[in-house]
Amino acid sequence: MLILIADDDADDRMFLEQALRQNGYTHEVRSVENGEELLDYLNGRGAYTAQSAPRPTLLILDLNMPRMNGFQALGLIKENPNLRRLPVVVMSTSSADEDVVRSYNLGVNSFVIKPFNYNRLVEVIAALKAYWLETVRLPQ
Repeated sequence: MLILIADDDADDRMFLEQALRQNGYTHEVRSVENGEELLDYLNGRGAYTAQSAPRPTLLILDLNMPRMNGFQALGLIKENPNLRRLPVVVMSTSSADEDVVRSYNLGVNSFVIKPFNYNRLVEVIAALKAYWLETVRLPQ
């Protein structure tokens, strides 16, 4: 069971992993810094191979990233028959309706506004963990 975090902010990646650990998540967490690196990881390209980049159980995706933003990456993930069933949770600072609608139109599974407070982040991650990793059955 692997969670992949795609976020260009190193602090956000660190806080997300800490919140996962604080909620008892003991499995592997990996991260990438932009949409291009995310697609390389998911497709086993460049520095990533099937052995060095195992398929994630869940992707937590930021929208505002350099090179390729989260919208572009999400669209390519959901267009790819080998990737489209990967559960994707957008976690963004944006609360704009157009960003929410666009994300769902592209196939996101959940849209969560990124909390600015660490304690709230721990609560949000607890809910995500309970739903995505402990409640629903995901395809293998």
